[in-house]
Amino acid sequence: MPNLSLRPIGRDEHLAFVAGRPSVSHMQVPSWGDVKPDWRAESLGWFEEGGRLVGVGLVLYRPVPRLRKYLAYLPEGPVIDWGAADLDDWLDPMLAYLKSQGAFSVKMGPPVVVRRWSPDAVKAAIADPAVRRLRDAEATSYEPRAFDVADRLRRAGWRQTEPGGEDGFAAGQPRYVCQVPFEGRTLDDIHRGLNQQWRRNVKKAEKAGVKVVRGGYDDLPVFYGLYAETAERDRFIPRPLPYFQRMWTALTTEHPDRMRLYLAHHDGDVLAAATMLTVGTHVWYSYGASTARSREVQPNNAMQWRMMADAHQLGAAVYDFRGITDTLEESDQLLGLLRFKVGAGGEAVEYLGEWDFPLSRLLHKALDLYMTHR
Repeated sequence: MPNLSLRPIGRDEHLAFVAGRPSVSHMQVPSWGDVKPDWRAESLGWFEEGGRLVGVGLVLYRPVPRLRKYLAYLPEGPVIDWGAADLDDWLDPMLAYLKSQGAFSVKMGPPVVVRRWSPDAVKAAIADPAVRRLRDAEATSYEPRAFDVADRLRRAGWRQTEPGGEDGFAAGQPRYVCQVPFEGRTLDDIHRGLNQQWRRNVKKAEKAGVKVVRGGYDDLPVFYGLYAETAERDRFIPRPLPYFQRMWTALTTEHPDRMRLYLAHHDGDVLAAATMLTVGTHVWYSYGASTARSREVQPNNAMQWRMMADAHQLGAAVYDFRGITDTLEESDQLLGLLRFKVGAGGEAVEYLGEWDFPLSRLLHKALDLYMTHR
């Protein structure tokens, strides 16, 4: 598709394009820019010669203190034809435009799948002491075009960001995720895909009287109390409550089902809560939280199963558990989370990861040093 042009577009034009596609990241819709007040957001559109919109991207600009320069970030985007014969036709206009806006570096996350591992393949990899990382295990399927895309990006000067630390997560968005395929499957099919422990726990929760309900904006403080407890228990820094309130307002204003909140009740106590995001036929489990109280009634399994059932009712083609660890060693504290997600019938999926293009090598190197020593 030669002679592509690029220019800023309005929210309505951006949303109309997204509505015509089966799967677009929730970080590539206009409302996501409203969730990130420390970044300036802009919607970009790619147009063919006749003026038809053929691609979009949400760019977040992060200013550098005391300089009128920006890091330009397209999380899990842009939404373009990644199988195009010449990616330069798409990416060169984007780089030129972002440079004109004062960007010194561009980071993007091509939504391109590289490999998939079935639940059985992940289970076998965990059980094999010779396999220490998911990337070393034999994949169930490969996407040949992904390797072609990676080669083209390298030749064009893009640099792949390595997966972060020992936990397997990148500094930006996760390269490895867990997804339950829903397309062409009944809810009974999906239930049969749960492993034995999952089915047992869902039944146990039901027998114990766990009730999962949908919440609203006014329930976010309850969710946040559990989230803060989870952060302390699992030793991570929690986002503040206003972040989730802003997220709710921005996303549900754009679309009433863009964000949902679920709460698991038992004997008058809320034991677990989670947020769910939807764009088209792609549904994500976003943030989860739980208390250490009454774990034996299995509120998390009950809550996830209700969310999966509701996602199926919404017409989801995939239920996305988001990030998983790449490390398969028993000593890894995130291995239990991987087992939980795969136990729901989830495949491990590797994406192409995040890529950087330094428009100013000096400032890009300074950013690298800052991020390393932060």
